[in-house]
Amino acid sequence: MELTADLLLRAYAVGIFPMAESRRDPEIHWIDPELRGVLPLESFHIPRRLRRRIRRGDFQVTADRAFAEVIAACAEATSGRPDTWINPTIERLYKDLAEMGFAHSVEVWQGRDLVGGLYGVALGGAFFGESMFSRTTDASKVALVHLVMRLRSGGFHLLDTQFTTPHLRQFGATEIRRDQYRHLLARAVPAAARFPTTLSEAEVSRYLAD
Repeated sequence: MELTADLLLRAYAVGIFPMAESRRDPEIHWIDPELRGVLPLESFHIPRRLRRRIRRGDFQVTADRAFAEVIAACAEATSGRPDTWINPTIERLYKDLAEMGFAHSVEVWQGRDLVGGLYGVALGGAFFGESMFSRTTDASKVALVHLVMRLRSGGFHLLDTQFTTPHLRQFGATEIRRDQYRHLLARAVPAAARFPTTLSEAEVSRYLAD
């Protein structure tokens, strides 16, 4: 069966997602982990130092302005990550989803330089975080905070992180069983939500003051 953007959306709706073994591996594998990483939106924790840094305005943050550049950066090898699971097929398909309005990116800039970001898939009231990157300290963390601001503003119910890492656990990410995850997913996907590309200064201030 040919892998298409529509097939990807159907897979997300039932709780599975694609990965490749490596950047050079042409095969796609469907993943349905027994333990699923989620980041509760209402109890999202912003570390105090990071909250201060965001308030200082060290970075400029946008959304859906440079999706192709973000996914390319997530796919590239780095000294700390010599390989990734994002092969050219996955890269192409998520660009298709972005053109269809289902995939979104958050970009973090210093001047004209793209220094961090993330991307994921929105389906109803569920957002499936896919990958993030950072070229300077805290850039990916800032992207995650701004993602959560947008999801809360847009009425999302579920932020799926797929797996948990120390990076995500400091924000409140946790693991739940597959059956628990599917229960949350079944409630979130039919819900109405929107992904806001901009937030007002008042909204940002309110979230940082929580």
